[in-house]
Amino acid sequence: MPLIVKDYTWTQTETIVYINVPLKGVKVGKVDIVSTDEYLKVHFPPFLFEAFLSEPIDDDKSTAKIGNGVAVFTLQKKEERLWEHLVINNNDKDKSREIRERALLKAQAKLAAESKAKATKTQEERKYALETMMKLEEEGRAKIQKIKDDECEKATAQLEAWKLKQRQIAEEEAQRKLQSQRTKVDKQSKSEKMHVPRTSDQCKVMHDQKNIVQSISKKKQVDLPAPRSTGNIQIKFTPRVFPTALRESRVPEEEEWLQKQAEARRAINVNLAELKDLTEEERNPDWLKEKGDKLFATGNYLAAINAYSLAIKLNRKIPAMYSNRAACHLKLRNLHKAIEDSSWALDLLTPPVAGNAGARTRAHVRRGTAFCELELYTEGLQDYQAALTIDPQNETLQADTHKIRQIIQGSAPCPE
Repeated sequence: MPLIVKDYTWTQTETIVYINVPLKGVKVGKVDIVSTDEYLKVHFPPFLFEAFLSEPIDDDKSTAKIGNGVAVFTLQKKEERLWEHLVINNNDKDKSREIRERALLKAQAKLAAESKAKATKTQEERKYALETMMKLEEEGRAKIQKIKDDECEKATAQLEAWKLKQRQIAEEEAQRKLQSQRTKVDKQSKSEKMHVPRTSDQCKVMHDQKNIVQSISKKKQVDLPAPRSTGNIQIKFTPRVFPTALRESRVPEEEEWLQKQAEARRAINVNLAELKDLTEEERNPDWLKEKGDKLFATGNYLAAINAYSLAIKLNRKIPAMYSNRAACHLKLRNLHKAIEDSSWALDLLTPPVAGNAGARTRAHVRRGTAFCELELYTEGLQDYQAALTIDPQNETLQADTHKIRQIIQGSAPCPE
């Protein structure tokens, strides 16, 4: 049962309402806030603050800040006027439940809309980043292809120029040889008479001319140079856990699945570096609980806390571990830790049945004792009354509850 916060304060102007809710030493990360235009809730176990506002507010323009042990709300009024009361004077539980449920439904719808908008925005940003990356890659490929085309065109032009030069050289060489042979034949023909039969030298000259013509035709068929060697282009892909391509995947669902798998692995392999040197029996939470109980009985409270803490790391669902550790913290006057562990134990001891009545009684008494040690007697009285409701025949509880009530009323001195 949560402890209702009543020591809040509020001030107002014609347009704004300011509410200060003390957090009573609770860490910021454990504060849960729900706000709508007609309802305000601050839950920081074991405390609860609820306000059924008498006038509507603009929830979108209202703000909440947490720090220095207090939650400060700045609520924007929908109508500019002073309120007579902060909350409605309503003792109708059904109407209060209706307002609370309606407010929770509005808050859930708002959270769902914000989550959907955030997911849509994230998806659009990733889509834009992917399109930009694809565009850059396309531009890079086009640039590389242009360089390749330019190089190919340049190499082709150089090859054609080389082939033309080789043909010109071959033709010039053939012309020189042919001219030389003709000069030799003319000289021989001048020295001989007309109509003289061909000699062997003339036949040889004609044969050489034929060979020169054949060599010219062969040199025109110039061999092409060998093709250039091949190369490799390195391509790197973004590493992914899933086999599908990024553009075909559903990223939010994949991230949610990976997060759940990581949480499951952390729950199974919690603190492996710390547990790897333990024996088989030291990995047993029941054995550790028994060890902690023995250490508590001998007065070695720090060692008992270590045993209970290790058992909690192995199994976080055993309420006795938290309740017993709270008892150790009480002995060492770690009062805030005692309150926290007792609250964890009570959260796990649900639903309330006869089988866990004794454990719930002990948890309430330990938390109530820690509150009284911190001089928070009102909160301590609530826990002792809860314990007395479970075990109404317990005379010790009756006496302690009566003593705390007298301290609150001022008829009994506060313990030193």
